[in-house]
Amino acid sequence: MLRGLFLGFIRIHILFHAAEAPVYGVALMAELGRHGYRIGPGTLYPILHSLETQGFLRRENQVVDGKVRKYYRITPAGRRTLARAQAQLGELVEEVLPADLAKEPMRRPGTLRETR
Repeated sequence: MLRGLFLGFIRIHILFHAAEAPVYGVALMAELGRHGYRIGPGTLYPILHSLETQGFLRRENQVVDGKVRKYYRITPAGRRTLARAQAQLGELVEEVLPADLAKEPMRRPGTLRETR
């Protein structure tokens, strides 16, 4: 059960960062790792492809240091889905966390940094 829950959190996290700026796999793995998610390419890339197939992300290939890097940007459908997920997550936090934890200021993670 926890694996499915955490995979959902990872999807929301990806949409969140893709809404801020284009993202790519290696940087996403590093960012997710900062939040305690150990995720490898065999898990991450199928999630990215799935989000793209579902119309939540759009892929753009760019050449960086002579290699093609796949950047992902959020789509309008992805933004709508992210907004719904954020609202539902906020409601869930208020309901299931003890009052003292739910009222603590949320730490906003940093933005993804260029990783080469």
